[in-house]
Amino acid sequence: MIAELSGMLDYAFMQRALVGGVAIALMTGLLGVFVVQRGLAFLGDGLAHASFGGIALGALVAYGAAGSGVLSQPLWVALPFTLTAALAIAWVRDRTELSSDTAIGVFFAVSVALGVLFLSRIPPDRNVVDVWHLLFGSILAVGPGDLTIIVVTSALVTGLLAAAWGRLAYATFDAELAASDGVPVRALDYALFAVAAVAVVVSAQVVGIVLMAAYLVIPAAAARLLARTLAAMTFGAIAIGTTTTVAGLVISFFADVPSGSAIILLQAAVFLVATIVGRR
Repeated sequence: MIAELSGMLDYAFMQRALVGGVAIALMTGLLGVFVVQRGLAFLGDGLAHASFGGIALGALVAYGAAGSGVLSQPLWVALPFTLTAALAIAWVRDRTELSSDTAIGVFFAVSVALGVLFLSRIPPDRNVVDVWHLLFGSILAVGPGDLTIIVVTSALVTGLLAAAWGRLAYATFDAELAASDGVPVRALDYALFAVAAVAVVVSAQVVGIVLMAAYLVIPAAAARLLARTLAAMTFGAIAIGTTTTVAGLVISFFADVPSGSAIILLQAAVFLVATIVGRR
């Protein structure tokens, strides 16, 4: 078995998939704690679909740019598009009486509609972006350039969230008391939405739009059922995310099944166990 695992690591694409997957699990696990605790589970799904609109716009721009310059990479268009959608969701929630889920649902629908519209303007024979991989993920197809972007993004997101962890935790449990103590609650809300947008749009290219919401929510939800403190929940979410990522990639390699599905189903199995153990 050890020899087989060693043989698996001889492949460069598996090395990149493992490093990229762990990097994504690290930042989404840390981010997911605040998403779950604040009742924003739908946010990951909404931003993932917003990134669909952004990547589709990026593909259209890349088609028009004929593969020249930075505009040939849809990610650089998807990032500001998704970031704008995230901040707009926060602004609508902040300025109106609508709930977060309602605001997210509006931008969810608009982004998907725009994505379909943008993709329809690209000739079928010009495969600027693989829609199947965009929807369902292709973590085994992570290239060296993609890996660099993922690792750098994970380091930045993890660093920012770790630095603001105490204030975010305070604002999450009692926003009014935190504000009275001088914590910039509103600024932290906008920052959290912005960081989530960056993490989601980068991760969605690897784990897929359909699976991104689960990746962001399930490890944190499972950890919440088992942990007694927010700190324990944070470490638990990261541990569950990274462990299931590595195990899912190993299973997908030897069983020849889609890696994204294997990872999420393992996370779901951990959540089921946590539900049973947590109730006891």
